[in-house]
Amino acid sequence: MDEIKKQISLSIRARYSILYLLTWEENRAENLIQEVAQDLNKQVYSWSISEGIHPAPAGGSSFHKPEDALRFIGSCNEKAVFVLKDFHPFLEQELVVRLLRDLSGTLRRSFKTIILLSPELTIPKELEKDVSVFDLPFPNARELGDTLHKLLAPYKQSKDVKVDLSAELTEKVVRATLGLTKNEAENVYAKALLNDRQFSEDDLPDIIEEKKQLIRKSGLLTFIGFSTRMNNVGGLEALKHWLRRRSTAFTDKARQYGLPQPKGLLMVGVQGCGKSLSAKAIAAEWNLPLLRLDVGQIFDSFIGNSEANMRKAIALAEAMSPTILWLDEIEKGFAGTLGSGGNDSGVTARVFGTFLTWMQEKTKPVFVIATANNIEQLPPELLRKGRFDEIFFIDLPGLEERKHIFKIHIQLKKRDPEKFDIAGLAETANQFSGAEIEEAVVSSMYRGFSENREFNSDDILKSIQETVPLAVTARERIDELREWAKQRARPASLKAD
Repeated sequence: MDEIKKQISLSIRARYSILYLLTWEENRAENLIQEVAQDLNKQVYSWSISEGIHPAPAGGSSFHKPEDALRFIGSCNEKAVFVLKDFHPFLEQELVVRLLRDLSGTLRRSFKTIILLSPELTIPKELEKDVSVFDLPFPNARELGDTLHKLLAPYKQSKDVKVDLSAELTEKVVRATLGLTKNEAENVYAKALLNDRQFSEDDLPDIIEEKKQLIRKSGLLTFIGFSTRMNNVGGLEALKHWLRRRSTAFTDKARQYGLPQPKGLLMVGVQGCGKSLSAKAIAAEWNLPLLRLDVGQIFDSFIGNSEANMRKAIALAEAMSPTILWLDEIEKGFAGTLGSGGNDSGVTARVFGTFLTWMQEKTKPVFVIATANNIEQLPPELLRKGRFDEIFFIDLPGLEERKHIFKIHIQLKKRDPEKFDIAGLAETANQFSGAEIEEAVVSSMYRGFSENREFNSDDILKSIQETVPLAVTARERIDELREWAKQRARPASLKAD
Protein backbone atom coordinates (compact mmCIF):
# COMPACT_ATOMS: atom_id res chain seq x y z
CA MET A 1 0.00 0.00 0.00
CA ASP A 2 2.84 2.39 0.81
CA GLU A 3 4.44 1.76 -2.59
CA ILE A 4 1.30 2.50 -4.62
CA LYS A 5 0.69 5.60 -2.50
CA LYS A 6 4.22 6.77 -3.26
CA GLN A 7 3.79 6.14 -7.01
CA ILE A 8 0.50 8.02 -7.24
CA SER A 9 1.87 10.93 -5.21
CA LEU A 10 4.95 11.10 -7.45
CA SER A 11 2.81 11.01 -10.61
CA ILE A 12 0.60 13.85 -9.37
CA ARG A 13 3.62 15.94 -8.43
CA ALA A 14 5.12 15.25 -11.87
CA ARG A 15 1.86 16.61 -13.38
CA TYR A 16 0.71 13.41 -15.02
CA SER A 17 -2.67 14.46 -16.37
CA ILE A 18 -4.72 11.24 -16.26
CA LEU A 19 -4.16 8.27 -13.93
CA TYR A 20 -6.14 5.03 -14.12
CA LEU A 21 -6.44 3.15 -10.82
CA LEU A 22 -7.66 -0.43 -11.23
CA THR A 23 -9.44 -1.84 -8.19
CA TRP A 24 -12.67 -3.31 -6.87
CA GLU A 25 -12.11 -1.56 -3.55
CA GLU A 26 -13.54 1.88 -4.19
CA ASN A 27 -13.60 3.03 -0.55
CA ARG A 28 -10.05 1.86 0.09
CA ALA A 29 -8.84 3.62 -3.06
CA GLU A 30 -10.64 6.85 -2.11
CA ASN A 31 -9.03 6.81 1.32
CA LEU A 32 -5.61 6.41 -0.29
CA ILE A 33 -6.27 9.31 -2.70
CA GLN A 34 -7.47 11.49 0.18
CA GLU A 35 -4.23 10.81 2.06
CA VAL A 36 -2.12 11.66 -1.00
CA ALA A 37 -4.09 14.83 -1.72
CA GLN A 38 -3.84 15.95 1.90
CA ASP A 39 -0.06 15.52 1.82
CA LEU A 40 0.05 17.60 -1.39
CA ASN A 41 -2.41 20.20 -0.05
CA LYS A 42 -4.96 19.53 -2.80
CA GLN A 43 -8.75 19.42 -2.84
CA VAL A 44 -10.40 16.14 -3.84
CA TYR A 45 -13.55 16.07 -5.97
CA SER A 46 -15.26 12.79 -6.80
CA TRP A 47 -17.77 12.13 -9.58
CA SER A 48 -20.23 9.33 -10.26
CA ILE A 49 -23.14 9.02 -12.67
CA SER A 50 -25.50 8.77 -9.69
CA GLU A 51 -24.27 11.68 -7.55
CA GLY A 52 -22.43 13.94 -9.97
CA ILE A 53 -19.60 16.09 -8.57
CA HIS A 54 -19.02 15.87 -4.81
CA PRO A 55 -18.56 18.10 -2.92
CA ALA A 56 -20.99 20.11 -5.05
CA PRO A 57 -19.34 23.12 -6.74
CA ALA A 58 -20.55 26.64 -6.11
CA GLY A 59 -23.62 27.46 -8.17
CA GLY A 60 -25.53 24.29 -7.31
CA SER A 61 -24.92 22.28 -10.51
CA SER A 62 -23.87 18.69 -9.83
CA PHE A 63 -22.76 17.83 -13.41
CA HIS A 64 -24.24 14.33 -13.68
CA LYS A 65 -23.34 13.96 -17.37
CA PRO A 66 -19.71 12.86 -17.93
CA GLU A 67 -19.08 15.54 -20.55
CA ASP A 68 -20.34 18.26 -18.17
CA ALA A 69 -18.08 16.92 -15.42
CA LEU A 70 -15.07 17.11 -17.75
CA ARG A 71 -15.94 20.68 -18.72
CA PHE A 72 -16.13 21.59 -15.02
CA ILE A 73 -12.67 20.08 -14.48
CA GLY A 74 -11.33 22.21 -17.32
CA SER A 75 -12.79 25.40 -15.87
CA CYS A 76 -11.88 24.73 -12.24
CA ASN A 77 -9.05 26.94 -10.94
CA GLU A 78 -8.26 24.98 -7.76
CA LYS A 79 -5.31 22.73 -7.09
CA ALA A 80 -7.32 19.51 -7.11
CA VAL A 81 -7.56 15.81 -7.79
CA PHE A 82 -10.70 14.65 -9.62
CA VAL A 83 -11.75 11.05 -9.00
CA LEU A 84 -14.08 9.74 -11.71
CA LYS A 85 -15.79 6.54 -10.56
CA ASP A 86 -16.73 3.78 -13.02
CA PHE A 87 -15.89 6.03 -15.95
CA HIS A 88 -14.93 3.19 -18.29
CA PRO A 89 -18.34 2.82 -20.06
CA PHE A 90 -18.14 6.47 -21.17
CA LEU A 91 -14.73 6.00 -22.77
CA GLU A 92 -16.51 4.59 -25.81
CA GLN A 93 -18.22 7.93 -26.46
CA GLU A 94 -16.50 10.15 -29.02
CA LEU A 95 -17.28 13.39 -27.20
CA VAL A 96 -15.93 12.10 -23.87
CA VAL A 97 -12.72 10.85 -25.50
CA ARG A 98 -12.24 14.18 -27.30
CA LEU A 99 -12.77 16.17 -24.11
CA LEU A 100 -10.25 13.99 -22.25
CA ARG A 101 -7.69 14.49 -25.01
CA ASP A 102 -8.21 18.24 -24.84
CA LEU A 103 -7.89 18.17 -21.05
CA SER A 104 -4.74 16.06 -21.14
CA GLY A 105 -2.62 18.88 -22.51
CA THR A 106 -4.29 21.53 -20.35
CA LEU A 107 -3.81 19.58 -17.11
CA ARG A 108 -0.06 19.22 -17.68
CA ARG A 109 0.21 22.99 -17.35
CA SER A 110 -1.93 23.11 -14.20
CA PHE A 111 -2.08 21.65 -10.72
CA LYS A 112 -5.01 19.35 -11.52
CA THR A 113 -5.06 15.58 -12.00
CA ILE A 114 -7.80 13.20 -13.12
CA ILE A 115 -7.91 9.72 -11.59
CA LEU A 116 -10.17 7.18 -13.30
CA LEU A 117 -11.28 4.66 -10.66
CA SER A 118 -12.63 1.37 -11.98
CA PRO A 119 -12.35 -2.45 -11.67
CA GLU A 120 -12.14 -2.73 -15.45
CA LEU A 121 -9.44 -1.41 -17.76
CA THR A 122 -10.79 0.32 -20.87
CA ILE A 123 -8.48 2.71 -22.69
CA PRO A 124 -9.35 4.02 -26.16
CA LYS A 125 -6.42 4.06 -28.57
CA GLU A 126 -6.62 7.84 -28.70
CA LEU A 127 -5.77 8.02 -24.99
CA GLU A 128 -3.15 5.25 -24.72
CA LYS A 129 -0.25 7.73 -24.54
CA ASP A 130 -2.02 10.04 -22.09
CA VAL A 131 -3.10 7.57 -19.40
CA SER A 132 -0.89 5.95 -16.74
CA VAL A 133 -2.29 2.72 -15.27
CA PHE A 134 -1.86 1.59 -11.66
CA ASP A 135 -3.17 -1.49 -9.87
CA LEU A 136 -4.26 -1.13 -6.26
CA PRO A 137 -2.68 -4.16 -4.56
CA PHE A 138 -4.68 -6.47 -2.34
CA PRO A 139 -4.45 -5.73 1.38
CA ASN A 140 -1.30 -7.07 3.01
CA ALA A 141 -1.14 -9.01 6.28
CA ARG A 142 -0.87 -5.83 8.37
CA GLU A 143 -3.99 -4.29 6.81
CA LEU A 144 -5.97 -7.53 7.15
CA GLY A 145 -4.83 -7.84 10.76
CA ASP A 146 -6.14 -4.33 11.45
CA THR A 147 -9.45 -5.26 9.80
CA LEU A 148 -9.72 -8.36 11.98
CA HIS A 149 -8.97 -6.47 15.20
CA LYS A 150 -11.50 -3.73 14.35
CA LEU A 151 -14.17 -6.36 13.72
CA LEU A 152 -13.48 -8.13 17.01
CA ALA A 153 -13.08 -4.99 19.15
CA PRO A 154 -16.82 -4.58 20.00
CA TYR A 155 -16.90 -8.16 21.29
CA LYS A 156 -13.94 -7.88 23.65
CA GLN A 157 -16.14 -7.46 26.72
CA SER A 158 -18.84 -9.88 25.61
CA LYS A 159 -19.40 -13.06 27.61
CA ASP A 160 -21.22 -14.78 24.74
CA VAL A 161 -18.46 -14.43 22.15
CA LYS A 162 -14.87 -15.60 22.54
CA VAL A 163 -12.49 -13.33 20.62
CA ASP A 164 -9.27 -13.58 22.59
CA LEU A 165 -7.05 -14.80 19.75
CA SER A 166 -3.46 -15.82 20.35
CA ALA A 167 -0.78 -14.22 18.20
CA GLU A 168 -0.25 -17.55 16.44
CA LEU A 169 -3.94 -18.01 15.62
CA THR A 170 -4.24 -14.40 14.47
CA GLU A 171 -1.36 -14.94 12.06
CA LYS A 172 -2.96 -18.12 10.67
CA VAL A 173 -6.36 -16.46 10.22
CA VAL A 174 -4.85 -13.44 8.48
CA ARG A 175 -2.63 -15.58 6.24
CA ALA A 176 -5.66 -17.67 5.29
CA THR A 177 -7.36 -14.57 3.89
CA LEU A 178 -4.44 -13.08 1.96
CA GLY A 179 -5.57 -12.43 -1.60
CA LEU A 180 -9.01 -11.14 -0.63
CA THR A 181 -10.23 -7.56 -0.70
CA LYS A 182 -10.75 -5.79 2.61
CA ASN A 183 -14.54 -6.19 2.35
CA GLU A 184 -14.28 -9.87 1.41
CA ALA A 185 -11.94 -10.56 4.33
CA GLU A 186 -14.25 -8.72 6.72
CA ASN A 187 -17.19 -10.83 5.53
CA VAL A 188 -15.20 -14.04 5.95
CA TYR A 189 -14.14 -13.07 9.47
CA ALA A 190 -17.71 -12.15 10.44
CA LYS A 191 -19.09 -15.41 9.06
CA ALA A 192 -16.51 -17.46 10.97
CA LEU A 193 -17.26 -15.54 14.15
CA LEU A 194 -21.03 -15.96 13.88
CA ASN A 195 -20.71 -19.64 13.03
CA ASP A 196 -19.80 -20.76 16.57
CA ARG A 197 -19.48 -17.44 18.46
CA GLN A 198 -15.71 -17.76 18.68
CA PHE A 199 -12.49 -17.99 16.66
CA SER A 200 -10.51 -21.24 16.85
CA GLU A 201 -8.31 -23.53 14.76
CA ASP A 202 -11.49 -25.28 13.63
CA ASP A 203 -12.55 -22.15 11.73
CA LEU A 204 -9.52 -22.18 9.43
CA PRO A 205 -10.88 -24.83 6.99
CA ASP A 206 -14.14 -22.86 6.72
CA ILE A 207 -12.23 -19.63 6.08
CA ILE A 208 -10.13 -21.31 3.38
CA GLU A 209 -13.24 -22.86 1.80
CA GLU A 210 -14.90 -19.45 1.70
CA LYS A 211 -11.75 -18.04 0.15
CA LYS A 212 -11.85 -20.72 -2.54
CA GLN A 213 -15.36 -19.63 -3.46
CA LEU A 214 -14.34 -15.98 -3.72
CA ILE A 215 -11.25 -16.77 -5.83
CA ARG A 216 -13.38 -18.90 -8.16
CA LYS A 217 -15.48 -15.83 -8.99
CA SER A 218 -12.48 -14.21 -10.66
CA GLY A 219 -12.61 -16.89 -13.36
CA LEU A 220 -8.82 -16.66 -13.69
CA LEU A 221 -7.46 -18.77 -10.83
CA THR A 222 -8.64 -22.00 -9.24
CA PHE A 223 -7.73 -22.85 -5.66
CA ILE A 224 -6.60 -26.51 -5.61
CA GLY A 225 -6.92 -28.31 -2.28
CA PHE A 226 -4.36 -30.76 -0.93
CA SER A 227 -5.38 -33.91 -2.82
CA THR A 228 -2.19 -35.97 -2.90
CA ARG A 229 1.32 -36.17 -1.46
CA MET A 230 4.70 -37.13 -2.85
CA ASN A 231 4.51 -40.67 -1.49
CA ASN A 232 1.62 -41.19 -3.93
CA VAL A 233 3.89 -40.29 -6.85
CA GLY A 234 5.81 -43.27 -8.14
CA GLY A 235 9.48 -42.87 -9.06
CA LEU A 236 10.89 -39.45 -10.03
CA GLU A 237 13.48 -39.70 -7.24
CA ALA A 238 15.79 -37.04 -8.70
CA LEU A 239 12.90 -34.57 -8.82
CA LYS A 240 11.83 -35.48 -5.28
CA HIS A 241 15.37 -35.00 -3.98
CA TRP A 242 15.56 -31.55 -5.62
CA LEU A 243 12.24 -30.58 -4.05
CA ARG A 244 13.14 -31.85 -0.58
CA ARG A 245 16.21 -29.59 -0.55
CA ARG A 246 13.93 -26.61 -1.17
CA SER A 247 11.07 -27.54 1.16
CA THR A 248 11.96 -24.74 3.62
CA ALA A 249 13.15 -22.24 1.04
CA PHE A 250 10.34 -19.74 1.77
CA THR A 251 11.08 -19.40 5.47
CA ASP A 252 12.66 -16.41 7.23
CA LYS A 253 15.54 -18.70 8.20
CA ALA A 254 16.35 -19.19 4.50
CA ARG A 255 16.33 -15.40 3.95
CA GLN A 256 18.65 -14.86 6.93
CA TYR A 257 20.98 -17.52 5.46
CA GLY A 258 21.12 -15.44 2.29
CA LEU A 259 19.21 -17.80 -0.02
CA PRO A 260 17.12 -16.26 -2.81
CA GLN A 261 13.51 -17.33 -3.09
CA PRO A 262 12.98 -20.20 -5.55
CA LYS A 263 11.49 -18.99 -8.85
CA GLY A 264 9.90 -22.04 -10.33
CA LEU A 265 10.06 -25.35 -12.08
CA LEU A 266 9.26 -26.47 -15.63
CA MET A 267 8.34 -30.14 -16.09
CA VAL A 268 8.45 -31.40 -19.67
CA GLY A 269 7.67 -34.97 -20.60
CA VAL A 270 5.50 -37.76 -21.87
CA GLN A 271 1.77 -37.51 -21.27
CA GLY A 272 0.46 -39.41 -18.27
CA CYS A 273 3.81 -39.69 -16.48
CA GLY A 274 2.99 -37.62 -13.40
CA LYS A 275 3.60 -33.95 -14.20
CA SER A 276 0.22 -32.68 -12.99
CA LEU A 277 0.20 -35.12 -10.08
CA SER A 278 3.63 -33.87 -9.03
CA ALA A 279 2.46 -30.25 -9.10
CA LYS A 280 -0.35 -31.08 -6.68
CA ALA A 281 1.97 -33.12 -4.49
CA ILE A 282 4.56 -30.33 -4.26
CA ALA A 283 1.95 -27.96 -2.81
CA ALA A 284 0.97 -30.53 -0.18
CA GLU A 285 4.59 -31.34 0.73
CA TRP A 286 5.53 -27.67 1.05
CA ASN A 287 2.21 -26.83 2.72
CA LEU A 288 1.61 -23.93 0.35
CA PRO A 289 -1.66 -22.97 -1.38
CA LEU A 290 -1.84 -24.14 -4.99
CA LEU A 291 -3.42 -21.81 -7.55
CA ARG A 292 -4.09 -23.08 -11.05
CA LEU A 293 -3.97 -20.41 -13.75
CA ASP A 294 -6.25 -21.13 -16.71
CA VAL A 295 -4.49 -19.19 -19.47
CA GLY A 296 -7.51 -19.63 -21.76
CA GLN A 297 -9.61 -17.55 -19.36
CA ILE A 298 -7.11 -14.71 -19.55
CA PHE A 299 -7.95 -13.76 -23.12
CA ASP A 300 -10.78 -11.30 -23.71
CA SER A 301 -12.27 -9.87 -26.90
CA PHE A 302 -11.87 -6.26 -25.74
CA ILE A 303 -8.60 -4.42 -26.29
CA GLY A 304 -6.49 -4.24 -23.14
CA ASN A 305 -8.64 -6.62 -21.10
CA SER A 306 -6.44 -9.68 -21.69
CA GLU A 307 -3.36 -7.90 -20.39
CA ALA A 308 -5.39 -6.58 -17.45
CA ASN A 309 -6.62 -10.12 -16.68
CA MET A 310 -3.04 -11.39 -16.57
CA ARG A 311 -2.01 -8.56 -14.24
CA LYS A 312 -5.02 -9.30 -12.05
CA ALA A 313 -4.15 -13.01 -11.83
CA ILE A 314 -0.53 -12.18 -10.98
CA ALA A 315 -1.62 -9.65 -8.33
CA LEU A 316 -3.92 -12.22 -6.74
CA ALA A 317 -1.16 -14.85 -6.65
CA GLU A 318 1.28 -12.34 -5.13
CA ALA A 319 -1.25 -11.25 -2.53
CA MET A 320 -1.55 -14.87 -1.36
CA SER A 321 2.22 -15.45 -1.29
CA PRO A 322 4.00 -17.57 -0.38
CA THR A 323 2.10 -19.71 -2.83
CA ILE A 324 2.46 -21.96 -5.88
CA LEU A 325 1.12 -20.85 -9.27
CA TRP A 326 0.50 -23.79 -11.59
CA LEU A 327 0.18 -23.53 -15.37
CA ASP A 328 -0.78 -26.93 -16.77
CA GLU A 329 0.15 -27.59 -20.41
CA ILE A 330 1.56 -24.11 -20.75
CA GLU A 331 2.34 -24.60 -24.43
CA LYS A 332 -1.39 -24.76 -25.23
CA GLY A 333 -2.16 -21.62 -23.27
CA PHE A 334 0.42 -19.59 -25.18
CA ALA A 335 0.14 -21.46 -28.49
CA GLY A 336 1.00 -19.32 -31.48
CA THR A 337 2.93 -16.73 -29.49
CA LEU A 338 5.52 -16.26 -32.20
CA GLY A 339 2.95 -15.74 -34.93
CA SER A 340 0.12 -14.12 -33.03
CA GLY A 341 0.63 -10.64 -34.42
CA GLY A 342 -1.38 -11.21 -37.61
CA ASN A 343 -4.20 -13.15 -36.00
CA ASP A 344 -5.01 -11.34 -32.77
CA SER A 345 -3.24 -7.97 -33.05
CA GLY A 346 -0.40 -9.32 -30.91
CA VAL A 347 -2.56 -9.89 -27.81
CA THR A 348 -1.09 -13.35 -27.12
CA ALA A 349 2.45 -12.03 -27.45
CA ARG A 350 1.75 -9.11 -25.12
CA VAL A 351 0.09 -11.31 -22.48
CA PHE A 352 2.96 -13.78 -22.72
CA GLY A 353 5.45 -10.91 -22.47
CA THR A 354 3.72 -9.63 -19.33
CA PHE A 355 3.99 -13.08 -17.77
CA LEU A 356 7.66 -13.53 -18.73
CA THR A 357 8.65 -10.10 -17.40
CA TRP A 358 6.94 -10.85 -14.11
CA MET A 359 8.69 -14.23 -13.85
CA GLN A 360 12.06 -12.60 -14.40
CA GLU A 361 11.55 -9.68 -12.02
CA LYS A 362 9.10 -10.89 -9.36
CA THR A 363 10.05 -10.23 -5.78
CA LYS A 364 7.13 -11.91 -4.01
CA PRO A 365 7.47 -15.61 -3.04
CA VAL A 366 5.36 -17.15 -5.80
CA PHE A 367 6.77 -20.46 -7.03
CA VAL A 368 5.72 -21.10 -10.64
CA ILE A 369 5.16 -24.69 -11.75
CA ALA A 370 4.66 -25.13 -15.49
CA THR A 371 4.04 -28.43 -17.24
CA ALA A 372 4.34 -29.14 -20.95
CA ASN A 373 3.92 -32.11 -23.29
CA ASN A 374 4.85 -30.61 -26.66
CA ILE A 375 8.24 -28.87 -26.68
CA GLU A 376 7.76 -27.75 -30.30
CA GLN A 377 5.10 -25.27 -29.15
CA LEU A 378 7.16 -23.92 -26.24
CA PRO A 379 8.31 -20.35 -26.93
CA PRO A 380 12.14 -20.25 -26.69
CA GLU A 381 11.96 -17.24 -24.34
CA LEU A 382 10.36 -19.49 -21.73
CA LEU A 383 13.40 -21.78 -21.64
CA ARG A 384 15.94 -19.03 -21.09
CA LYS A 385 18.05 -19.27 -17.94
CA GLY A 386 16.56 -17.26 -15.11
CA ARG A 387 12.93 -17.98 -15.89
CA PHE A 388 12.92 -21.25 -13.94
CA ASP A 389 15.30 -22.68 -11.37
CA GLU A 390 15.31 -26.00 -13.19
CA ILE A 391 13.80 -27.82 -16.17
CA PHE A 392 13.04 -31.50 -15.53
CA PHE A 393 12.30 -34.14 -18.14
CA ILE A 394 9.79 -36.77 -17.02
CA ASP A 395 10.18 -39.93 -19.09
CA LEU A 396 8.24 -43.19 -19.07
CA PRO A 397 8.78 -45.00 -15.75
CA GLY A 398 11.53 -47.60 -15.49
CA LEU A 399 11.03 -51.11 -14.10
CA GLU A 400 11.46 -50.19 -10.42
CA GLU A 401 9.27 -47.14 -10.85
CA ARG A 402 6.55 -49.24 -12.46
CA LYS A 403 6.65 -51.58 -9.45
CA HIS A 404 6.22 -48.61 -7.16
CA ILE A 405 3.33 -47.23 -9.25
CA PHE A 406 1.50 -50.57 -9.24
CA LYS A 407 1.84 -50.75 -5.45
CA ILE A 408 0.54 -47.21 -5.05
CA HIS A 409 -2.57 -47.74 -7.18
CA ILE A 410 -3.40 -51.10 -5.63
CA GLN A 411 -3.05 -49.58 -2.15
CA LEU A 412 -5.24 -46.63 -3.17
CA LYS A 413 -7.92 -49.19 -4.07
CA LYS A 414 -7.61 -50.51 -0.50
CA ARG A 415 -6.06 -53.83 -1.56
CA ASP A 416 -2.86 -55.52 -0.34
CA PRO A 417 -0.07 -55.28 -2.98
CA GLU A 418 1.54 -58.42 -1.47
CA LYS A 419 -1.31 -60.46 -2.96
CA PHE A 420 -0.39 -59.37 -6.49
CA ASP A 421 2.50 -60.29 -8.77
CA ILE A 422 3.95 -56.79 -8.78
CA ALA A 423 7.24 -57.80 -10.42
CA GLY A 424 5.53 -59.70 -13.24
CA LEU A 425 3.04 -56.91 -13.89
CA ALA A 426 5.78 -54.27 -13.96
CA GLU A 427 7.80 -56.38 -16.42
CA THR A 428 4.80 -56.84 -18.73
CA ALA A 429 3.80 -53.17 -18.57
CA ASN A 430 7.03 -52.09 -20.27
CA GLN A 431 6.62 -48.63 -21.93
CA PHE A 432 3.44 -47.94 -19.94
CA SER A 433 2.97 -44.51 -18.41
CA GLY A 434 1.76 -44.05 -14.85
CA ALA A 435 -1.71 -43.08 -16.11
CA GLU A 436 -1.85 -46.21 -18.27
CA ILE A 437 -0.87 -48.37 -15.29
CA GLU A 438 -3.65 -46.78 -13.23
CA GLU A 439 -6.14 -47.44 -16.02
CA ALA A 440 -5.03 -51.10 -16.21
CA VAL A 441 -5.77 -51.49 -12.49
CA VAL A 442 -9.18 -49.81 -12.83
CA SER A 443 -10.09 -51.94 -15.87
CA SER A 444 -9.20 -55.11 -13.96
CA MET A 445 -11.46 -53.98 -11.12
CA TYR A 446 -14.36 -53.64 -13.54
CA ARG A 447 -13.63 -57.16 -14.78
CA GLY A 448 -13.67 -58.61 -11.27
CA PHE A 449 -16.71 -56.61 -10.20
CA SER A 450 -18.75 -57.73 -13.22
CA GLU A 451 -18.03 -61.37 -12.29
CA ASN A 452 -18.84 -60.76 -8.61
CA ARG A 453 -15.33 -61.53 -7.36
CA GLU A 454 -12.07 -59.83 -6.31
CA PHE A 455 -9.78 -58.72 -9.11
CA ASN A 456 -6.32 -60.30 -9.27
CA SER A 457 -2.99 -60.20 -11.11
CA ASP A 458 -4.40 -62.10 -14.09
CA ASP A 459 -7.08 -59.45 -14.55
CA ILE A 460 -4.48 -56.69 -14.54
CA LEU A 461 -2.31 -58.69 -16.93
CA LYS A 462 -5.20 -59.03 -19.41
CA SER A 463 -5.84 -55.30 -19.21
CA ILE A 464 -2.17 -54.61 -19.94
CA GLN A 465 -2.21 -56.95 -22.94
CA GLU A 466 -5.34 -55.28 -24.34
CA THR A 467 -3.76 -51.82 -24.18
CA VAL A 468 -1.57 -50.21 -26.84
CA PRO A 469 0.47 -47.65 -24.88
CA LEU A 470 1.14 -44.12 -26.08
CA ALA A 471 4.85 -45.00 -26.29
CA VAL A 472 3.99 -47.26 -29.23
CA THR A 473 1.45 -45.06 -31.03
CA ALA A 474 3.57 -41.89 -30.65
CA ARG A 475 7.04 -43.45 -30.67
CA GLU A 476 8.59 -40.91 -33.06
CA ARG A 477 7.37 -37.91 -31.06
CA ILE A 478 8.59 -39.40 -27.77
CA ASP A 479 12.00 -40.14 -29.31
CA GLU A 480 12.24 -36.51 -30.45
CA LEU A 481 11.29 -35.37 -26.96
CA ARG A 482 14.00 -37.55 -25.40
CA GLU A 483 16.58 -36.24 -27.84
CA TRP A 484 15.63 -32.64 -27.01
CA ALA A 485 15.83 -33.33 -23.27
CA LYS A 486 19.37 -34.77 -23.43
CA GLN A 487 20.94 -31.32 -23.76
CA ARG A 488 18.24 -29.06 -22.29
CA ALA A 489 16.68 -30.74 -19.26
CA ARG A 490 17.52 -32.70 -16.18
CA PRO A 491 16.10 -36.24 -15.83
CA ALA A 492 13.46 -36.52 -13.09
CA SER A 493 14.22 -40.22 -12.56
CA LEU A 494 17.47 -41.73 -11.34
CA LYS A 495 17.26 -44.72 -13.64
CA ALA A 496 15.13 -45.88 -16.56
CA ASP A 497 14.82 -49.02 -18.68
